[in-house]
Amino acid sequence: MLQIPVTVFRLLLFFFSVVRSGSSDGFRDTFDTISLLENQTMVKPPLQLLMVPLTLIQKAASKGAVCLDGTLPGYHLHRGFGSGANRWLIQLEGGGWCNTRRNCVFRKTTRRGSSKFMEKVLAFTGILSNKANENPDFFNWNRVKLRYCDGASFTGDSQDESSQLYYRGQRIWQAAMEEFLSIGMHKAEQALLSGCSAGGLASILHCDQFKELLPRTTKVKCLSDAGMFMDAVDVAGGHSLRNMFKGVVTIQNLQKELSTTCTKHLDPTSCFFPQNLVSNIKTPMFLLNAAYDAWQVQESLVPPSVDISGSWKACTSDHSHCNASQIQFFQDFRTQMVNAVKSFSASTHNGVFLNSCFAHCQSERQDTWYAPDSPKLHGKTVAESVGDWYFDRTTVKAIDCPYPCDKTCHNLIFK
Repeated sequence: MLQIPVTVFRLLLFFFSVVRSGSSDGFRDTFDTISLLENQTMVKPPLQLLMVPLTLIQKAASKGAVCLDGTLPGYHLHRGFGSGANRWLIQLEGGGWCNTRRNCVFRKTTRRGSSKFMEKVLAFTGILSNKANENPDFFNWNRVKLRYCDGASFTGDSQDESSQLYYRGQRIWQAAMEEFLSIGMHKAEQALLSGCSAGGLASILHCDQFKELLPRTTKVKCLSDAGMFMDAVDVAGGHSLRNMFKGVVTIQNLQKELSTTCTKHLDPTSCFFPQNLVSNIKTPMFLLNAAYDAWQVQESLVPPSVDISGSWKACTSDHSHCNASQIQFFQDFRTQMVNAVKSFSASTHNGVFLNSCFAHCQSERQDTWYAPDSPKLHGKTVAESVGDWYFDRTTVKAIDCPYPCDKTCHNLIFK
C-alpha cells in the first residue's frame, strides 16, 4: 500500500476536497478528521475525479432551515443521464455530532456547522461516481450529496438563542427534499437514500419519511453505510457513546423528532441508537458495516479518555498489534453487532453486508466500493452486493466469519 507524505496529502485535501474534517468534543469521524488521516496509511487517490459544485438552498431561510450558525444549507448535484435520468440517489453526508453547547459553538466555525466554510466543490467517488467501471449500477443516476451542518444527523428543530445556535436538522432535511422534488425527483422511477457514518444513522432515521415523499410507483430503498452505532460498553466498563448520544439528544431536544414506536417503550437516547430502530423500518433497507468499525473502535470502545495508560494505543492504531485479550474484546463487539441485525436481516426485503474488517464508510471510497482488489463477501464487492439487493437480482445476507478469516479487507492503519 502506498504512503503519502503529510505535506503532499494536505495539498491533496485542499485541491481535491476528497475528505472532510469535523470535531465533536473528542469524538472524531474516521474520515472527517485530518489529525487521524495524517497518521493513516492511505491509498493513492485517482488522478481524474468528478468535481461537483456546491448549491445553496435559497428557499431554506424562509423556512428556518439553517445550519448551526444560521447560514443556508447546501448540496452537490450531478445530473443523471440515459436510463438514469429519472433515478435519484441521495447521499447524506457524515461527520460526527456535537453534544455540548461549547462544541456546537465550535462546530459552527467549521464546514460541519456553516456553509461559509464548506468546500465549493466536492469529488464524487464510489457510489457517487459517474463512471460505469467504478459504479456499475448507479453511475448515470441523479446523484446528490446533501451537506451536513446541524450536528445531529439531520434531526432536531430547536434553537439556543443565547449562543445563537440553530438546531434545525429536521427542517434542513425537509427543505432539501422539497428542493430535490422541485427539480425532478418528483418524477423518480427509482430512488435510494444513502449515507455514511453520521449520515448512515440519518438514513436510518429518515428512511420511511423518504419513501412517504415520493410517488407510490417509485421503487424506494435505503442504504446505511457505517451507521450501525452500537450501544456497547467501552474497555473501562463505561458507556462512552451512550453518554455522547445523550448529550446530542439533550442539547438539541431531539425527543419529539425520534421514532414514536421506539420512544413508547425506550428512553430517547436509546432511540438514537440504530439497533433499536432498524427492525421497525418499513422501507427496504441495506446495512453496510465493518464488524470492527474503525470509528467505534477508536472513539466508542477505546476512546483516549478511558485509555489513560495508553495500553490500547498500539492496538487501536493497528489491529495486528493487538494481543489475544484485546482481539477477544473486539470479537465480543462483533457478536453484539451480528445479534443486533438478526431480526432486521430476517426480512426478505432487507439486505446486509457485514464484513470482518477494521474499516469505516466503504461506499464512498472507490477502493472499497468497486475496484479490482475491493473487499468481497461471497465473491462479490460492496457495489455488486448493493446493486443485487436494490434491483432484486438476488437476496443479500452477507455476514462475514470472525477476524482474521477475511483476506480482502482494506483495514485502516494509523501510524
